[in-house]
Amino acid sequence: MSADRPQKADRNNLTAERWAEAALDAMAQGGLNAVAVEPIARQLGVTKGSFYWHFTNRGSLVAAALALWERQETDEILKRVEHVSDPYERIVELFKQANASYRAGRLYLALAASAHKPEVRAAVERVSTRRMDYLHQCYVALGMNEVEAGHWSRFAYATFVGNIQIKRDTPQAMPSGQAFSDYLKLMIKTLIPKKAKTVRSREEAPRDTAEVLPIRKTGSD
Repeated sequence: MSADRPQKADRNNLTAERWAEAALDAMAQGGLNAVAVEPIARQLGVTKGSFYWHFTNRGSLVAAALALWERQETDEILKRVEHVSDPYERIVELFKQANASYRAGRLYLALAASAHKPEVRAAVERVSTRRMDYLHQCYVALGMNEVEAGHWSRFAYATFVGNIQIKRDTPQAMPSGQAFSDYLKLMIKTLIPKKAKTVRSREEAPRDTAEVLPIRKTGSD
């Protein structure tokens, strides 16, 4: 983002979305309290007049930033995987997307830490619910019943949240390079069970154990 930042700009050539994106950058670095008009204006290389061209106050900027975050973390991510028809491969791609951005993880935790603010809590709840609902749909498509799919979608999402907390709190504990690839393969192997053979039913109890599907090899065997 900084590479194409203008040295000088007026209120007409800086979009509201760019302000919102800069506000998200500030949140990722310092939480909700880090969103302040003057520091963000300096970062963008503009005056406060540019801000007031798009927003009435700081609260409207925060609202725009939350709306942008919600779109990026739901619509845009799901759009990247919608072309994958196989539910197994779709969940694999979701896991890869979820672990691809360090900034996105820090931003999620920063917003979750500000969940005492009603508008933040509502946004975090919508994003988390939509993510788990989509995972639920994928697990049902694998052949699970509704109860099983609910358990596995929560399990997968809890793993995602745990990973970003480790990255933030003890980054030295998170592997990198080939070691991270191996770790990701283990997560995929553990979190994507073999296609269920049971009949889908809300009343049917989940199986006590689940087999896992080995990681698929690419290219020719």
